[in-house]
Amino acid sequence: MSEIQNKVVIITGASSGLGEATAHRLAARGAKLMLAARREDRLKDLVAAIEKTGGTVAYRVTDVADRAQVQALADATLETYGRIDVLVNNAGLMPLSPLDQIKVEEWDQMIDVNLKGVLYGIAAVLPTMRQQKSGHVINLSSVAGHKVFPAGAVYCATKYAVRAISEGLRLESNGEIRSTNISPGAVATELTSTITHGDTASGVNQLYSVAIDADAIARAIAYAIEQPGDVDVNEMIIRPTRQEL
Repeated sequence: MSEIQNKVVIITGASSGLGEATAHRLAARGAKLMLAARREDRLKDLVAAIEKTGGTVAYRVTDVADRAQVQALADATLETYGRIDVLVNNAGLMPLSPLDQIKVEEWDQMIDVNLKGVLYGIAAVLPTMRQQKSGHVINLSSVAGHKVFPAGAVYCATKYAVRAISEGLRLESNGEIRSTNISPGAVATELTSTITHGDTASGVNQLYSVAIDADAIARAIAYAIEQPGDVDVNEMIIRPTRQEL
């Protein structure tokens, strides 16, 4: 039996892109899913598609920038399934722009979603995982968490922070909680749609011409989960073969 079979997995940012691809892949492997995102219509469609193929799935509309909503997500998962085995902190935004454009509201959004959202997710599941003496937190960072680039200062800062949080959780795991940091390169998702600075958007679109399918990251997530309990896959960087950054 697969190590994924019957594991209870929360996925944030599940309404599209990496989250949606991961939901399909894990459901096919027998995971019990709780899907979270802000767009309820997309969540309903995804749940219907997974149920049609025999998967076990529920959803809760969640804004990860709101700690109370993230806690309610964890509570609903416990009420539905009785435990939480894996949290996939996937929700994220990437409104890149040079610092001198002073897009402070976009900086705040990235900090709230990319950084605070990850911390709120961990805060919501960690007590349960401690009580179970088992659990797995998978955080989606980025190649931007390894290399800073023009127009990416704030985004990179949030993704470097996600790596630091992932490593901190590993160090504090007491051998009970697995911590995985996954850093994708260019992946075909809606992430680039949040860029409002024209020149930056043009450059990013050129970079993303080599983007790989979201299922490439879903496969990596499944790989990390399916390892035996004494194996902790801590770090993966996954780029298109042709990507330089």
